Amino acid sequence: MSKINSVLGLSIATLATGFLLGACENANNNTNTTGESSSGLKIGTLLPTTGDLASVGQQMVASVPLLVDTVNACEGVNGQPVTLIEVDDQTDPRAGAAGMTKLATLDRVAGVVGSFASSVSTAAVSVAVPNQVMLVSPGSTSPVFTEKAQKGEFQGFWARTAPPDTYQALALAQLANQKGFRRVSTVVINNDYGVGFERAFVEAFEKLGGTVVNKNNPVRYDPKAQTFDSEAAAAFAGNPDAVVAVLYAETGSLLLKTAYQQGLTDGVQILLTDGVKSSTFPNQVGQGRDGKYLLAGALGTVPGSDGQALAAFNQLWQEKKGGSPGEYAPQAWDAAALLVLAAQSAQENTGVGIAKKIRDVANAPGIEVTNVCEGLKLLREGQEINYQGASGNVDIDANGDVVGVYDVWTVEADGKIRVIDQVSPNPQ
Repeated sequence: MSKINSVLGLSIATLATGFLLGACENANNNTNTTGESSSGLKIGTLLPTTGDLASVGQQMVASVPLLVDTVNACEGVNGQPVTLIEVDDQTDPRAGAAGMTKLATLDRVAGVVGSFASSVSTAAVSVAVPNQVMLVSPGSTSPVFTEKAQKGEFQGFWARTAPPDTYQALALAQLANQKGFRRVSTVVINNDYGVGFERAFVEAFEKLGGTVVNKNNPVRYDPKAQTFDSEAAAAFAGNPDAVVAVLYAETGSLLLKTAYQQGLTDGVQILLTDGVKSSTFPNQVGQGRDGKYLLAGALGTVPGSDGQALAAFNQLWQEKKGGSPGEYAPQAWDAAALLVLAAQSAQENTGVGIAKKIRDVANAPGIEVTNVCEGLKLLREGQEINYQGASGNVDIDANGDVVGVYDVWTVEADGKIRVIDQVSPNPQ
């Protein structure tokens, strides 16, 4: 999608007004319990609690209110409490554009944590940029964003705390190679995430000496499809050792279930990615007549979390919410942390100020801090900081990208997901 200029951005705002009533009807318009100030920092979230990615999105959505409550308990930002406005993007680009328009033009936020789906972030960033709102995604991993940033299309109003799929594709290609799979095929959701991942994987796997059997006839399924007989048959054709499936949970579970029901998966390894790593996905795919989970034995990759602040984040989550945070929760926490730290560093509660300072607070030089309140205190004192996050060191480069590690996960016989290893991308 090409960058939308200011005039078109305003047109979108006008056209989306009617849709906003439906798209954002369930938005929590103010989760700041300490009161709202028109001059205080306002941030938003644009994350999926419904739609194709709801099972993953719901795992990260609680991180940002937890961050805001923490910040407001230690004097807020620029001397005032932070206000949070939450919007469900429904895993839908149209709803995402409408939600971003609401946040930018009606709520007038300075920064937004979102979105998760790359296709939704593509729509959202086209609204964020002309409205000068800083958008930090905790999970949109399409390589398309790097390409557009390199062309200057985002004007500095885009970053992400999850690494791009150029790196995850390298990690998955290495995993496939390590497991001895020489011939693989691919099946992907036909959007920025799926197609971008597919292209990066094919390139990486071929460099390792592997063959992608359907390279010249890739299988890309419609995100709105309801049946997947032909896609499943095409994906498993050609006697591959493994099938790389880059999916979203709701539609992807139907595709894989179809493949199992057709008997296509016998002797073929299923390789998955971050888009379906949730505790509910094996149940969505289902069980066979023998009670065995159809997905048992599948392997996958997902951006891992190995930051210096991870232990403290997990402890806070346990104290406030119980249990353990889900996938991408650390990335969402870090995205919100960078927004508030950058606003404090800029000494202004604007998207322009955040965009100007977000790399300063994320990267060296500066005093390394893992505690957001400590970072805010140092910034108030005029010090420079280098925030070390829960997901990683979140060193943001000129394109808004970070480099991370990847967890290798598998589905056990009982349907439980377990992380069994880590693999790092090696761009060389």
